[in-house]
Amino acid sequence: MQQTLAYRMRPQHLADVLGQQHLVGPGQILSRLVKNKHPLSMILYGPPGCGKTTIASCLANDLGIPFRLFNASTGNKKEMDMIIEEAKLYDGMFVIIDEVHRLNKDKQDHLLPHIESGLLVIVGCTTANPYHSINPAIRSRCHIFEVKPLTTQDVNIGLERALVQEGYQADPKALETIAKLSSGDVRYALNCLELCMILAEDKNISVKMVQEASLKANARYDKDEDEYYDTLSGFQKSIRGSDPNGALYYLAKLIEYQDLESLERRLITIAYEDIGLANPMACARTLNAIDAAKRIGFPEARIPLAVAVIDLALSPKSKSAEVAIDRAMQTVQTHYRSAPNYLRLTPVGLQDDEKYDYARSDLWEYIQYLPSGLENEQFYIPEKTSSYEKNLMVHYENILKHGRTSDIRRLNHLPKKKR
Repeated sequence: MQQTLAYRMRPQHLADVLGQQHLVGPGQILSRLVKNKHPLSMILYGPPGCGKTTIASCLANDLGIPFRLFNASTGNKKEMDMIIEEAKLYDGMFVIIDEVHRLNKDKQDHLLPHIESGLLVIVGCTTANPYHSINPAIRSRCHIFEVKPLTTQDVNIGLERALVQEGYQADPKALETIAKLSSGDVRYALNCLELCMILAEDKNISVKMVQEASLKANARYDKDEDEYYDTLSGFQKSIRGSDPNGALYYLAKLIEYQDLESLERRLITIAYEDIGLANPMACARTLNAIDAAKRIGFPEARIPLAVAVIDLALSPKSKSAEVAIDRAMQTVQTHYRSAPNYLRLTPVGLQDDEKYDYARSDLWEYIQYLPSGLENEQFYIPEKTSSYEKNLMVHYENILKHGRTSDIRRLNHLPKKKR
């Protein structure tokens, strides 16, 4: 079986690990564990290709402890039992658990007593944030360390090592291009380099070969991982902060993966949450743009989406509607009241002149609609960010001036006036 270049280049000792000096550098935590021969269970989290599994296996090698790999997604209980029995023979074992955030409850319960006793030292590797995605029972028995994305310089060093090992040469600009495309993922960079090596008949890699390989930037993006949510978060916050350039960048990332479903949900949310009453027509235009994008599909869908994003980014903003409904919901949760009798669909025990009169539209804005005890609550507070909401505010303030009453009989006996 032909091993990949990335596999062949995997370091065997912490001293050879690329980057991560905050963990493997002189005097740092993992180096101290090796020096003191003191293994600890831990969770390593970070983006793909930054060296989590490599660090784990290097740590086991440097500590001189036998280790086994277990994948939380595909591994089963029988495989886990075999590892536990083998650990008893060795009087302890290092277990590297890939995708540890996918470890189900049964597997966790099976492992916990052996982690507690020290029979198993686990190193869980994950691209997800462990504080959100890993069961507290596992988390409390492990130390948590972040493995950071590699810098372009780190990746470049890894590429140069591969060239030396494989007996190739490369234009420095070609290596720099590959390193930049990798987004800190050395495995991706080495896979790209391996493709270029196949194209290089004379063992010389040029910039032209990198271009011929049609390499694209590695987008660290997975719908189940943090990068997905970080991209959506950056997208919404750029629009909220009125930065069309930032918003278009994150839009481009989402378009790259043709994730129209996420874009649809997020853009509608942004339109109503962040722009809202400051520019209601922008909300309507966003819906039209999404409809157009769905009708024409990618790649042309990028055009109406870009129009909507720029429109929303440069629009005045108002969160008054969101704040208002949140205040109302909080009040309902703490001060639940029934509607006043005169507002009920079928009022009981009221005289005709005490009932809501559908024919007296001139009285509607004078009636108290909030239940008694809540009549002075004001959930909606206008924001003065647009002429539209300023006009709403003027009308709202006029209503507030004359007040509202629950004395329906008195209102109904007032002479009818034109509104």
